[in-house]
Amino acid sequence: MTTSSHPAPRGPVIAGLGMTDMGKIYGRSPAGFAADAVRRAADDAGLALADLDGLLTSSGVLGGVGLDLQKDLGLKDLRLLSEVQAYGSTAGAMVQYASMAVRSGLAEAVACVFADAPLKEKTSSGAAYARAAGASGWRGLMAAAGIMGANPLYALAARRHMDTYGTTSEQLAHIAVAQRAWAATNPRAQLRDPITVDDHQASRMIAEPFHLLDCCLVTNGGIAVIVTTAERAAHLRRPPVHLLGWAQSHPGYPMHQGSDFGLVSGAAQAGPAALKMAGVSLGDVDVAELYDCYTFTVLLTLEDYGFCAKGEGGSFAASGALAPGGSLPVNTGGGQLSSYYMWGMTPLSEAVLQARGEAGERQVPRHDVVLVSGNGGILDHHSTLVLSPHPHA
Repeated sequence: MTTSSHPAPRGPVIAGLGMTDMGKIYGRSPAGFAADAVRRAADDAGLALADLDGLLTSSGVLGGVGLDLQKDLGLKDLRLLSEVQAYGSTAGAMVQYASMAVRSGLAEAVACVFADAPLKEKTSSGAAYARAAGASGWRGLMAAAGIMGANPLYALAARRHMDTYGTTSEQLAHIAVAQRAWAATNPRAQLRDPITVDDHQASRMIAEPFHLLDCCLVTNGGIAVIVTTAERAAHLRRPPVHLLGWAQSHPGYPMHQGSDFGLVSGAAQAGPAALKMAGVSLGDVDVAELYDCYTFTVLLTLEDYGFCAKGEGGSFAASGALAPGGSLPVNTGGGQLSSYYMWGMTPLSEAVLQARGEAGERQVPRHDVVLVSGNGGILDHHSTLVLSPHPHA
């Protein structure tokens, strides 16, 4: 990758990262986590809250973070303020909108924040999201048939891929095992004990073909990033992470015969578009931080980005390529399967740390190009970011 030491003055960068305590943290609201995350991100960048003139907010399915966060933070005279919702692809989308805002001059420093607090004491993780799974109208018929929440719908997608290409549960297990190996060196990870393919296969079935270890965690907490210009970041506290490329795709698949549901995701469009904007190729990518609500989501994204051929994601994962020491470091913090579940902020936060060279024991030596994905709905929405410690050539 060819880089330049003279970035365009209004080239967008991530200049601050704020992460609250995460996991089974009780007694705090999503709005409280969000405000804490923004304060931490501003401090990380070396900015005062008053320096922010843009705020984009997002919260989990239970809500609680909105426009009133401006008042909670005491921000005045904002030039950009909005709630953004594209589910797991929202973090990538927020950063894209913030990047366009600072590049155009609409704003100078935009905080993008996600927070959620679904976990309650003495309540199971599954019950935390069951409260948001109610349905009315024709969707109520699906609920009456037992198809409630994301688990069975993603399971249908995975089963279609298996039936089409011969993908196996054991191959999905290799993704979970690799990410747990990365999580073992991440102090923030909720789950750090090593697991094996046999452990995966022995874990209880959630929605066939998904075992428990195919499914992401549930987490309370908040994460924020500050997007500003390269010119301004040159005088701030942290090394800037340059936003070289970005794209979105929203396939809108109807879940009926004839669609590509479960076979192709929005990554197939958003990935190449973001890389083209960045002026890099897939071969330039050193690290991939991929949205992993399920192991299957990682497999499908790897295929759709082009890291392996369609239908070969399972064998690629089983080869050991994704694990520490493999040819393609993927989800180097443990991802949402083993580390923490903050929607699209999970892969984005790890990408920022890797691009800065601040990931500690799990730091990947080569991190010139970091690819980040977000996935929302039931493969309905996708966002891609291309990050680098270096500006555009």
